[in-house]
Amino acid sequence: MESPSVPAHRGCVPWQGLLLAASILTLWSLPTTAQLTIESVPPNAAEGKDVLLRVHNLPGNLMVCIWYKGEKIDSNLRIASYTAHTQAVTLGPAYSQRETMYPNGSLLFQKVTLQDTGYYTLVALDKDAESIQVTGQLRVYQPVGKPALQASNATVTEHKDALVLTCLTNDRGISIRWLFKNQILPHKHRMKLSQDNNILTIDPVRREDTGSFQCEVFNPISSSKSDPLKLDVQYDPTLPSPGLSVGAMAGIVVGVLAGVALVAALAYFLYVRKTGGYDGLPSCSASSMADDHPGRGKGTSPLSLGLDLLLLLLKSLLLSTDS
Repeated sequence: MESPSVPAHRGCVPWQGLLLAASILTLWSLPTTAQLTIESVPPNAAEGKDVLLRVHNLPGNLMVCIWYKGEKIDSNLRIASYTAHTQAVTLGPAYSQRETMYPNGSLLFQKVTLQDTGYYTLVALDKDAESIQVTGQLRVYQPVGKPALQASNATVTEHKDALVLTCLTNDRGISIRWLFKNQILPHKHRMKLSQDNNILTIDPVRREDTGSFQCEVFNPISSSKSDPLKLDVQYDPTLPSPGLSVGAMAGIVVGVLAGVALVAALAYFLYVRKTGGYDGLPSCSASSMADDHPGRGKGTSPLSLGLDLLLLLLKSLLLSTDS
């Protein structure tokens, strides 16, 4: 590739122009090479499976590449090396007879074990004696076993007892989550988890906690659930009831008001139609209505009936919350 031409000038060339020309020539001559990387395939491996540390963007003028176990260059940790001009693979002290090195620099592990977990370093040396070093990671996991769920008490009393659930497992390097009625347990202020999530404490229990609990252990390659543990929450009539919440009481009052307004409007409409009011309005006052219809009690208008009904419902509501 030819460098861009620079026009000739007579006399002295300003120093700013020389710097600009030098910058252009430098950028023109820089090679655009991709970065050397290592990819684990698969990213998370099950014990006993095969894993490939795949190399991307190996230099085209490669002379030799070497694999080491760990993050440092140590001849005692050399697994294998590949020489390009002889296409020969040389095995090192850290070779375990389960590794295969390919001409593209990739390294295959067969039947990986938990001891294979860790970092691996590749050094690539090109024909210009320039070296590139890159490190990749190999992750190996065991399939998790089935956990067991243990409860402090399977039968508890509402607002009196606390419940402690323990998830028992022999697996290491795992995560734990809790399930209630086969759904992820929603966190509530009455519930506390231990630091590693294997102990769940509910204090106090409520009737809404009645149902089946499970714990699930998992890692990046597998998961397993415990058998369901059914919790029975009993009610002690001697204990005071917590009553309705403010939101529930407000909802009930709004519902009662809406119902009373609807009943009053309907009764008023029927009354106006029966008495023949003009344009939807009664033709006489409430007092005259009582006089014109002696069979009716004085003041028993639909509105008063609606108010009496509202007061009765509110009184019943307050009595139920106090009991």
